[in-house]
Amino acid sequence: MDVRGTAAPGFEPVRDAFIRNFEQRGDRGAAVTVYRHGQKVVDLWAGTRDVDGAEPWAVDTVQVVRSAGKGIAAAVPLLLHQRGQIDLHAPVGTYWPEFKANGKERVLVRHLLAHRAGVPALDHPLTPDEAADGVSGPRAVAAQRPEWEPGADHGYHAQTYSWLVGELVRRVTGRTVGRWVAEEIARPLGLDFWFGIPAYEAHRVGRIGPVEPPAGDGTGALRMRPKRSVVDAYRDPDSLTRRAFGAIDPFPDENDPGYRAAELPASNGIATARGLARCYAAMIGKVDGHRLFAPATLTLARTEESAGPDRVLVVGTRFGLGYMLHGPAAPLLAPGSFGHPGRGGSLGFADPESGIAFGYVTNGLQKGVTADPRAQALVRAVRSAL
Repeated sequence: MDVRGTAAPGFEPVRDAFIRNFEQRGDRGAAVTVYRHGQKVVDLWAGTRDVDGAEPWAVDTVQVVRSAGKGIAAAVPLLLHQRGQIDLHAPVGTYWPEFKANGKERVLVRHLLAHRAGVPALDHPLTPDEAADGVSGPRAVAAQRPEWEPGADHGYHAQTYSWLVGELVRRVTGRTVGRWVAEEIARPLGLDFWFGIPAYEAHRVGRIGPVEPPAGDGTGALRMRPKRSVVDAYRDPDSLTRRAFGAIDPFPDENDPGYRAAELPASNGIATARGLARCYAAMIGKVDGHRLFAPATLTLARTEESAGPDRVLVVGTRFGLGYMLHGPAAPLLAPGSFGHPGRGGSLGFADPESGIAFGYVTNGLQKGVTADPRAQALVRAVRSAL
């Protein structure tokens, strides 16, 4: 395996695990980056740029990271709160009056971030063109009746998170969430990260696609089968699970240039592993003089807001304000870690206690939402290096 990049002394286990991901866990093209205390200690890439191609993955190759982008999107309302522009305890309708329709007047800003708003699905799914037009999505979630009493329970807002957070940011700032991230986060930090990749960068995006995982996890152990209740939820077209993931129907072509150019922060963030890790590093400390989260904001990000059976994912999940927290359904580095996986493999997170920030990006999408075996192998390797 021709692995490019570097691993600092002591972090060789991460390189070893990265190689095994290709040899034993089905990776086609991928990259991993790790920061510690604001310094890059691992930066590796290998394989092919496209899941179905032969061109090598380059130092600047970027990929759609699906829901791993939610963690970057969540930083926007938290930073607006940090700047005094958003009250997390205020009703969403304070900033977006139309959202109060159909019993949602008591939905608070913090409910949106913690997946407690009660609108994970739409009665009338949007087409891919409608999902991307910047108007139909916000209109649909504003009109939607909640599935449960807002704030009383939680369920993963897999697709509707795009329009909930995106429209809130637009109402408060006058800018789209993609523009805000570009101007206030990516540019100052020098990140390769976009919601809506500009045309002049589009040539860098590799093709993603499904790959079948090997029978084992690379250690000789059998892959754990999902619980029957989870399997049934994904198969049942009327379940909240299927409706939440199917809020855009038919499912978009994620390799279509038009989709990549749209701003859908729930699902189409485009990044390098380096961009994910560097952003999380700036959430927990300074990176080249730049820091995103003040200590109080960092506490908000990783303080538990939702825990227990998730109405959409049908497993126990834990969320802070916008971030998944370490737990059995989404194992991260340590109990204080916070971040977000992308369905199919990608992962970004930070662990303030160890100073670790992590990014993993892949073009080969395996089944699973929160605990991809390739990402988990890399996390275990980071843990062993500390």
